Amino acid sequence: MEKLTIVIQDAPYGSERVYNALRYASALLAHQVAVNIFLLGDGVGVAKGNQKTPTGYYNTANMLGELVEKGVKVKT
Repeated sequence: MEKLTIVIQDAPYGSERVYNALRYASALLAHQVAVNIFLLGDGVGVAKGNQKTPTGYYNTANMLGELVEKGVKVKT
């Protein structure tokens, strides 16, 4: 099985980079690729619980939680 590590170092909101990284991780899982996510710098905020999600954005903590349930390993 192939394995890929995604490094997220952007804040959870303000751009679509984090959202796209999490969607990419989900797509990789669907293709039987093992995924690790490394949260670095501002990226640690992606995992923060009870986020007040800005209008028009997805809750990154919820998205990350769903990926963890599917077997993604997350490190900080």
